[in-house]
Amino acid sequence: MADNKIEIRNLYKAFGKKKVLDGLDLDVRKGESLVVIGGSGTGKSVLIKCIQGLLVPDCGSIKIDGKEVVGTKEDIHQKMGMLFQGGALFDSLSVWENVAFRLLEHGNVSRRKARVEAIRVLRQVGLAPDVADLSPAELSGGMQKRVGLARAVISQPEIIFFDEPTTGLDPIMADVINDLIIESARGLGATTLTITHDMASARKIADRIAMLYQGKIIWSGTVKEMDKSDNPYLRQFISGSSQGPIKVEV
Repeated sequence: MADNKIEIRNLYKAFGKKKVLDGLDLDVRKGESLVVIGGSGTGKSVLIKCIQGLLVPDCGSIKIDGKEVVGTKEDIHQKMGMLFQGGALFDSLSVWENVAFRLLEHGNVSRRKARVEAIRVLRQVGLAPDVADLSPAELSGGMQKRVGLARAVISQPEIIFFDEPTTGLDPIMADVINDLIIESARGLGATTLTITHDMASARKIADRIAMLYQGKIIWSGTVKEMDKSDNPYLRQFISGSSQGPIKVEV
């Protein structure tokens, strides 16, 4: 469909005998904030890596802006930004060098101009200019998340991926990060795909939520539709109950 930024059909990915993605279908609309929920080990990170081209699916189709990207050599990474779960900041680089990493590596931008741009984006995520020359080890967890977000958006990507963006943060800082995610994505007009266990975060940032279970999307809809759904898998997951059709190996 013309209004879809990402279209995924019949996607399979296995590691040995373990099927992770098992005929997955998913659409992400242009400008939409889609949140994928699901238990640990259900394939959420594998899904993102397949879309980014970091993993090659065993079978299936992934189209971005209507163009097939599986099996092609087209560089799609320039369209994408990523906020990693653990921040994934480079310890050997200063904060501003982390934020400006893509500009320095691929943008043919001088270090002076890259630093100015990095400080501008740091301001957008609520960090003062004096943070720019610190090392990542000197930052709190919340500040590291903000730096990671600044790095994700500095190149003005069309698609941004968020991998458990609020993990390890207290509830107040998690809400700050949620607000920054919303503001950053709307400011760019970007399409976002978030994977998370944090239902408070999912409720706040999602235009639409999709649940991944046993390699397939088993439900999708708005937050209001989620709250009214009688899907037993969805109800068990959002309630955090040990009782239900989802069995956890212990």
